[in-house]
Amino acid sequence: MINFNGQLLKSEDVKLSSENRAFKYGDAIFETVKVMHKKVVFWEDHYFRLMASMRMLRMKIPLEFTLEFLEQEILKTVATLDDANTCRVRLNIFRKDGGLYTPKTNKIDYTIEASESSYQTKEKYSLDVYKDFYNFSGLLSTIKTNNRMLNTLASIFADENDVDNCILLNEKKGVVEVTNGNIFIVKGNVIKTPALTEGCIKGITRNKVIEIISKNKDFTLEETSISPFEIQKADEVFITNAIIGVQPVTSYKKKTFITELGSKIAGNLKVLQITGV
Repeated sequence: MINFNGQLLKSEDVKLSSENRAFKYGDAIFETVKVMHKKVVFWEDHYFRLMASMRMLRMKIPLEFTLEFLEQEILKTVATLDDANTCRVRLNIFRKDGGLYTPKTNKIDYTIEASESSYQTKEKYSLDVYKDFYNFSGLLSTIKTNNRMLNTLASIFADENDVDNCILLNEKKGVVEVTNGNIFIVKGNVIKTPALTEGCIKGITRNKVIEIISKNKDFTLEETSISPFEIQKADEVFITNAIIGVQPVTSYKKKTFITELGSKIAGNLKVLQITGV
């Protein structure tokens, strides 16, 4: 079932017109959230990121779009899945139909889709770098719009080259993120992740991992620019997103990595997902 503006419908009954702005212009944003045992994981963080993104894109936020309202709409949608303990939910928000580049209105419609999530951390996980196109290092790149062509092309490249994921670069040829999440590299006692000014998504799990690392006095975290060459010199690499949590990387080109710290942080994050503290 799909939640369309609060109404639960079968997928075949959801009717979007040819004037849908998400379809015609990518005039939409989305949040991917994890629901575990009827609890929306890190929901408050997702909600405030969503509100900030809507304001940035000049979308009119409905009065009923409170933290509690959207949480209940998500849980209402998840309840249509039988016996699913862990779910992947996509909340999509798009401007109402009409207009060319200039919309007729800034009012919005929304859909919520839920599916069972069964992701298991992979013991072997490989990366390569995607160089055909770049991710511009502007503020717009830090929010989750529906304009994901670069991620799509990089994912096709990964599939064609038999790797699990690809690193995206910006116009300065610095590391931005991977196709579906943020990236961290470890060298000695220094952990680096691309700064938001590099154009990476302002990931919720990224922020939680930064909080975990900041409490460990043995390591120093740097949000900075990263060269692809630094990855080949790293001791460890891991990626993060809302669904997979932390996925350690085991290989990049001919370089292999240990996964000790990434696995430990993954365990800490799982505790945080359950307890919230």
